[in-house]
Amino acid sequence: MTTFTEVVECLGGDFPAGAFGRRHRVWTNVADFSGLLSWDDVNEIVARGRLEAPRLRLHRDSEQVPWQTYATPVTTRRSTVWQRIQPSRLHQQLKDGASLVLDAVDELHAPVEDLARDLEAIFRSHIQVNMYASWTGREGFGTHWDDHDVVVVQLEGAKRWRIYGPTRVNPMYRDMEAPQPPEGEPLAEIMLRAGDMLYLPRGWWHAVAATEGRSLHLTCGLQTTTGADLIGWLSHRLRGSETVRAHLPAFGSVAEQATYLETLRKEVAEALHDGVISEYLDHRDATEPGRPTPYLPYLDAVPAEPDLRVRLVTARARTTTNTEGQVALLAGGEQWTFSPAAGPVITPLVAGESPTLGDLAEAAGLSVEQVAALVTELVSADVATVMSR
Repeated sequence: MTTFTEVVECLGGDFPAGAFGRRHRVWTNVADFSGLLSWDDVNEIVARGRLEAPRLRLHRDSEQVPWQTYATPVTTRRSTVWQRIQPSRLHQQLKDGASLVLDAVDELHAPVEDLARDLEAIFRSHIQVNMYASWTGREGFGTHWDDHDVVVVQLEGAKRWRIYGPTRVNPMYRDMEAPQPPEGEPLAEIMLRAGDMLYLPRGWWHAVAATEGRSLHLTCGLQTTTGADLIGWLSHRLRGSETVRAHLPAFGSVAEQATYLETLRKEVAEALHDGVISEYLDHRDATEPGRPTPYLPYLDAVPAEPDLRVRLVTARARTTTNTEGQVALLAGGEQWTFSPAAGPVITPLVAGESPTLGDLAEAAGLSVEQVAALVTELVSADVATVMSR
């Protein structure tokens, strides 16, 4: 089950091959996103989260607003200092044109986490969701670019996006040079309204401002996967080679150096075979640590309670089946091999569902005790969790 089937549908079809990493795309009236995050939710998070800059921060006119203008330092009796938000001062800064930013709100609010998990399954990449709220037409960040692709979901109000396109193709966080600011008029000027969605590739310059009163939106940032990441993974993998582990022939003759390079070139070329991209992506999926989720109050084995629900904490687990029907589950850097009877237990979990132990037992023809024992293996490795509802 996905949080918003409409989102998945928008990002499927011809989108990956036609637009992903290449051009922006806008979808209008996708869905009612108000259930993702409400103002009451925002107030609860800010009031009870004890959040500080840069996790919670204000921006205005391309500058970060000093936290001292809206928060007060508090020293606890254990001499810990933290910044307590002062609502009246916070409101004044927002009235004066500041934008409110909450980083990684997917770690603070379950519906947003569900959306992030859905997107992680689509893009095979870690997703961080940031929240942006503004009340005036002043820009919080000016014209800027991000080093990661984003999917923007407009929850309330409207935002005007001026999109200029890239001035350096595929810039990275750690790069050889910085992109130059854009010149001239934007390529597109769009208005995102509640229920609309935008995809923007990394490196595309843009400026954003509210236009019709208050605005609330989520920006889902995708972990970038580049050729540099593939090469880094191959470098680690090639450490099994005696050639790679050997000293460079720094003091050898020209002929000796040429021989070494020829051997190295051959081994690297063999490592870059046609299926290596799929192997790398499968490796990333299988080693994705997921989102840490305790399974309190159960400290040892998962009890055989039919109404307990179970789910994986990573959206990118993978399964394989051998010729004998045994099911191998790869998740969080671990691998388990189960008998064919466990297939009906593993399949819905990998699909992102949260069934009860009783439902899994019935589907697999196993006892609740047997399913609980299987789930205990997974929660003990931090790749699954259980919950009472």
